[in-house]
Amino acid sequence: MSEPVNRARRALNETPADRLVGGIGEVLVQAYGISDVELYQVDYRLAELLPLTDGDSITNPGHPAWRAFDHQSPILTDGTAWFPVTMRGERRGVLCLSPVPDDREILADLADIATALAHEVAAVSAGTDVYLAARRSQRLTLAAEMQWDLLPGRSRIRPSFSLAGQLEPAYAVRGDSFDWSDDGERVWLSTINGTGEGVAASLLTSLATHALRNARRAGLSLADQAALADQAIYDLYRGEQHLSALLIELDLRSGMMTVVDAGSPRLVLLRDGDVTEQPLEAQFPLGMFEATDYHEQKFPLQRGDRVFVVSDGVVEATGQHMRYGETALDRFLRRTGPMAPLDAVRSLIGDLRAFVAGDLVDDAVVVCLDWTGPQA
Repeated sequence: MSEPVNRARRALNETPADRLVGGIGEVLVQAYGISDVELYQVDYRLAELLPLTDGDSITNPGHPAWRAFDHQSPILTDGTAWFPVTMRGERRGVLCLSPVPDDREILADLADIATALAHEVAAVSAGTDVYLAARRSQRLTLAAEMQWDLLPGRSRIRPSFSLAGQLEPAYAVRGDSFDWSDDGERVWLSTINGTGEGVAASLLTSLATHALRNARRAGLSLADQAALADQAIYDLYRGEQHLSALLIELDLRSGMMTVVDAGSPRLVLLRDGDVTEQPLEAQFPLGMFEATDYHEQKFPLQRGDRVFVVSDGVVEATGQHMRYGETALDRFLRRTGPMAPLDAVRSLIGDLRAFVAGDLVDDAVVVCLDWTGPQA
């Protein structure tokens, strides 16, 4: 690792949380003569790259900034370079630098600095609103603020799997949500198809999410995780409020997928270009009845399989008096085969927005999971 990269890392560690970009800027001007430094963060809709300081957002998909974001590689044009700001597969945006020489070693150093910036922004975001406030093009509703704060991230990459998800309408989502965790041997995924309106819906989803996390972190089986969350919701609402959820545990060594369907969203498998909906044992939504007994199902995945989980807000989306429907969904999912999970999710949401000619009205959640095989 070069000395400028080490200096940039030290600057990120020592600079106040709200001044990270300025901190590395001082190193870049001294080491490389780079005088213009700006961080562009992707917004909640995955539709705009927003500058941290004053400036115009970038929406043109052909812009070098979006090419760097989409392809996850540096783009150099006329002395201006764009670097992905990404950590462990979580794409936060791009770093714009100029002037930058066309030098392979310098570009590699700057890419390392952009990655270090991504890690540090993630580390400090819980203690400052600077980065969260700058990545929204409009005000979030209170319910949406609560939902986004629940998420573990929007994408995740490890050698054995890739994962991504998105909530819509991004700035006004109410009850739909997702959660995940992995320990190197297994990955857990829960997708919630919420009910209700506004803050009431987000409170219900928050309770379910935290109950599922509590059970998962206690080492309980998937069925027992569902049962604990079910009881937590029933104890509070006595059956008057409930929600649908799909719980998944994937063994990253064998590809065996364990599923609990609690009135769940759709589970769709993309294998070798073919799209099939996985048959699930329909069980009661979480919180509908007291002491529900949940059962697990198992499905073996093959190396290279892709799994989508979509809530009913996707299939039921309506535009020009027509319903998006299963046929359009399956046709579009088939086209996502070559895409990375986040690109697949973003493309599907974009297709839905085009279909309804604007933002979705009802909540929708889309999650994409690839199993790429056992980790060496």
